Amino acid sequence: MYPTKNLTEKMKLFAVIVFPILITQIGMYAMNFFDTVMSGRAGADELAGVAIGSSIWVPVFTGINGILLALSPIVAHLTGADQKEDVPEAIRQGIYLSIGLATMIMLAGWSLLDPILSMMDLEPNVKHVAKYYLVALGFGIIPLFIYNTLRSFIDALGQTRVSMIIILIALPVNVVLNYIFIFGKFGVPALGGIGAGVASSITYLFTMMLSVYIIYKHHPFAKFHIFGDWKHPSFTAWWEQLKIGVPIGFAIFFETSIFAAVTLLMSVYNTVTIAAHQAAINFASFLYMMPLSISMALTIAVGFEAGGKRFRDARQYSIIGITIAVVFALIGGAGIYAFDDAIASLYSNHQAVIELTKQFLWFAIFFQLSDAFGAPIQGALRGYKDVKVTLLMAFISYWLIGLPSGYLMARYTDIGPFGYWIGLIAGLAAGAVTLMFRLLYIQKKKERMSLKS
Repeated sequence: MYPTKNLTEKMKLFAVIVFPILITQIGMYAMNFFDTVMSGRAGADELAGVAIGSSIWVPVFTGINGILLALSPIVAHLTGADQKEDVPEAIRQGIYLSIGLATMIMLAGWSLLDPILSMMDLEPNVKHVAKYYLVALGFGIIPLFIYNTLRSFIDALGQTRVSMIIILIALPVNVVLNYIFIFGKFGVPALGGIGAGVASSITYLFTMMLSVYIIYKHHPFAKFHIFGDWKHPSFTAWWEQLKIGVPIGFAIFFETSIFAAVTLLMSVYNTVTIAAHQAAINFASFLYMMPLSISMALTIAVGFEAGGKRFRDARQYSIIGITIAVVFALIGGAGIYAFDDAIASLYSNHQAVIELTKQFLWFAIFFQLSDAFGAPIQGALRGYKDVKVTLLMAFISYWLIGLPSGYLMARYTDIGPFGYWIGLIAGLAAGAVTLMFRLLYIQKKKERMSLKS
């Protein structure tokens, strides 16, 4: 990151930051995609087990990972304020914290995994695959969390292209490992869906080691000497990160867990409805990579400018990010409308599933439009280190507006399963509008403070 003089320079720099983040997010999405598809090739039970395991793991991982994301605005503020000498210790303490969080997750999994799976009405083989898929993943949690801490450091310096390269290298490694462990190649026993968990853990270790090597050896990371002068863990430094990270983590958890809840509630409908819903959600999740990437880029750009007290520049980045997200959402919506049949056909060759998926996709148009406003605004607020209202609105918009209204419409009107989508759209829209007012308030407040000083 570096200060810019005009809007054109900002747009160019923002594009340089956001494009690699987008490729990185798509790469991470692709890893989960290949886990699912390749497990499905090993059998229906293997696919179901991996799907159940993922539905448990993803909300937990994304929520805890939100805590680690707090390092991005922290480092961005320090570099923006030209306090780069404080960055190495912040990263070291972040690594300590990531190891502590990973250990807590592993201990929680050890004691809670069996009771959680026992609550589900699963066939024995599906339950076995789900359990040991998660156990296999557990061996990679510490490397995964350390990697995400290091990625926050890399991205906060504006070097998002490096994160992109790491994921693009890791993706084929993950696919090859899936091939070996799922299907039993080169003398390795065929582990089915459990093998996807083994492959993921090894991939996590690989990405961590590659990140450590790059930070240790290459400019501009090497000059920070991150891996030298280790001190004892500092609860003061942890608290600084947790104050920002915990609200981010819970906000993300509320967002990801709502989809798991809706999927469970949709189980009362027939198989065609559930399959169509899942297909549409999967495609909407793919489109979400754009506003999510813009959100992450805004956290970096706004954090850098806010750290240097260049609040007018921070506001301009917010406008750029939100505008780009909305433009792409409009393009995406037009694409869904024009190619709904082709998109639905990607997920099934069953005509009933295709027709119902097309109807869900029409709701996805408005779904991703709401995301195009909400996600970038959240990213900008995180850049200002303003995270408590985002947490509150995530809870209200999803769990107090979206889910209850969706449930009422689905169960007590003729709308049926589409009611859940309408409820989620209403919740997203309410959250986006509220957070827009919050962002305008914070921007005016910061700019007034800078004028007084």
